[in-house]
Amino acid sequence: MSDQRHILITGGAGYIGSLLTSELLRSGFFVTVIDSLLFGGECLVPFLPHPRFRFVKADVTDRRAVRDSLRGEYASSGQWPIPEAVVHLAAIVGFPACQAVGRQVSWQFNVEATKLVFQQACDLGVKRLLFSSTYSNYGMAPDGKPVTEQSPLNPQSLYAETKIAAEEYLLGQSAAETSPVLLRLATLYGISPRTRFDLIVNQFVLDAYTKRQLLIYQRGYSRSFVHVRDVVRGMILALDAPLEKVRGQIYNLGAENGNYTKDQIVDLVLRRMPETVVEYRDLTFGGDMRDITVSFSKIRRDLGFETEFDVDDGIRDLLFVLKAGLIRNPMDERYRNAQFIVQ
Repeated sequence: MSDQRHILITGGAGYIGSLLTSELLRSGFFVTVIDSLLFGGECLVPFLPHPRFRFVKADVTDRRAVRDSLRGEYASSGQWPIPEAVVHLAAIVGFPACQAVGRQVSWQFNVEATKLVFQQACDLGVKRLLFSSTYSNYGMAPDGKPVTEQSPLNPQSLYAETKIAAEEYLLGQSAAETSPVLLRLATLYGISPRTRFDLIVNQFVLDAYTKRQLLIYQRGYSRSFVHVRDVVRGMILALDAPLEKVRGQIYNLGAENGNYTKDQIVDLVLRRMPETVVEYRDLTFGGDMRDITVSFSKIRRDLGFETEFDVDDGIRDLLFVLKAGLIRNPMDERYRNAQFIVQ
């Protein structure tokens, strides 16, 4: 039990946030979720009766969204402590979504809103802010060596540019009342209360299951993958770590056994669905170009983080969900960030 520990999550109705909310509540935390519900909020409905859960519909681009979420009957009851940490997940996530809304909106949500959330956290006396960033910031590794947190950044997309700008701001605030902790996430996969099917592994499984076909671009490129459940575990470790250890630190979040080429991911899908026809096309499409291997030695050394799931675990679980009909319409736009925004 965590007694009176209270975590505030922006974007808590999203892919990561909904699962993080579930795990924190299960561990005895108080959890406040702020979300504008761009992708709906059905994933939060089971939490509503929980005595330690609170939802506030708000937009993080509002200058007082975080402060106002802690007012009213909730604040006067005296039963809830001030949040000890903010987990800032709210963002326009991924290069297709950023391309769809454009530079100005992407910058407003991913950079300016981060500044607003951090400033409000400082005003409230919050001890730490976890920022969800991305290994897309590394782009293409010129020397082919595994990238570390000290490697040069080489953004290949508007999405990565916004995340780097937000990181630079937070790193400049390392001496502030609130301690920033930056997590550069590998490409996620797996099931959560709000699953996404526009991520490589999840999309490959869906296409192989529904179409018996995979269309692969950039086949030889290497990327890094991590299960959404392992990401949540890593975030909780970062919340529990001593402040003096993590203040102003950047951590790649994943593990070396999650470094794969696209061909290797395809092979894992084919083991489960060997009837799938694979077509390769040598085509660049102006997307988030990444051809890198990532080192995760720092998070393993500092926080003791090790992954518990691998890509085959994710493929197996995704197939079970699809075959059982637990997600009845996986092609719905709510499971794809960019398509929903374009509408």
